[in-house]
Amino acid sequence: MSGDGVSIRHIADADWDAIAAMESRTYAELGLSEGRAALQSRAYASPDTSFVLDVGAQPAGYLLALPYPPFRYPSLDRVEEPAVPSRAGDPTMPLRTGRNLHLHDIVVAEPLRGTGLGQRLLNHLTLTAGSSGFERISLIAVGRSEPFWSARGFSAYPGISPGGYGASAVYMSKAMTESTK
Repeated sequence: MSGDGVSIRHIADADWDAIAAMESRTYAELGLSEGRAALQSRAYASPDTSFVLDVGAQPAGYLLALPYPPFRYPSLDRVEEPAVPSRAGDPTMPLRTGRNLHLHDIVVAEPLRGTGLGQRLLNHLTLTAGSSGFERISLIAVGRSEPFWSARGFSAYPGISPGGYGASAVYMSKAMTESTK
C-alpha cells in the first residue's frame, strides 16, 4: 500500500506518542479518550490486527482491532488483560479466540479526514480479517457516526447499549463476505 506516499504497517513502539496524541484530539471532547496504556493494551492483545497509517514518513492515522466475542466490547476505563489459556473459561476474561474481530478504534489525523485514508485502513483490516479466518467485524459507533458505518455495510443492534461509550453509542457488526475471506 504505497507508491503515493501512503503506507499501512504494524504498530512500532516509536508510534505510541503520535497514536496517543491523535486519540486524545479525536475523543477527548467526547469524553471517550482512554489514554496510552489502554490503547497499547488493545494493540498488544492483537498486534496482527492493529496498524499505523503513514503519510510520507509520519504517522497520520491508526487502527486497533482485537478478537472479542460477539456483542461484547472493551471497557474504556480498563486495560486489556492478557489472554491466559488456563483462564479462558472465566467469563470476566475477554476471549481472544473466536471468529469476531472488534474494530475498537480507527483515527485519521484531522487535516487528512475525508481523503479516503480511513477507508484504506478499513479495507486493510477487512482483508487481514478475512485471511485470518474471522467471520464478522464488530464496532461501536460513537459521536453519531452510525450512518457512516451503515454506509460501509455495518448493521446496528439496538438492543445492545454500550455502556461508557456515550449516549449515542451503537453496537454494530457486519459479516465477512466470501470475497474478503
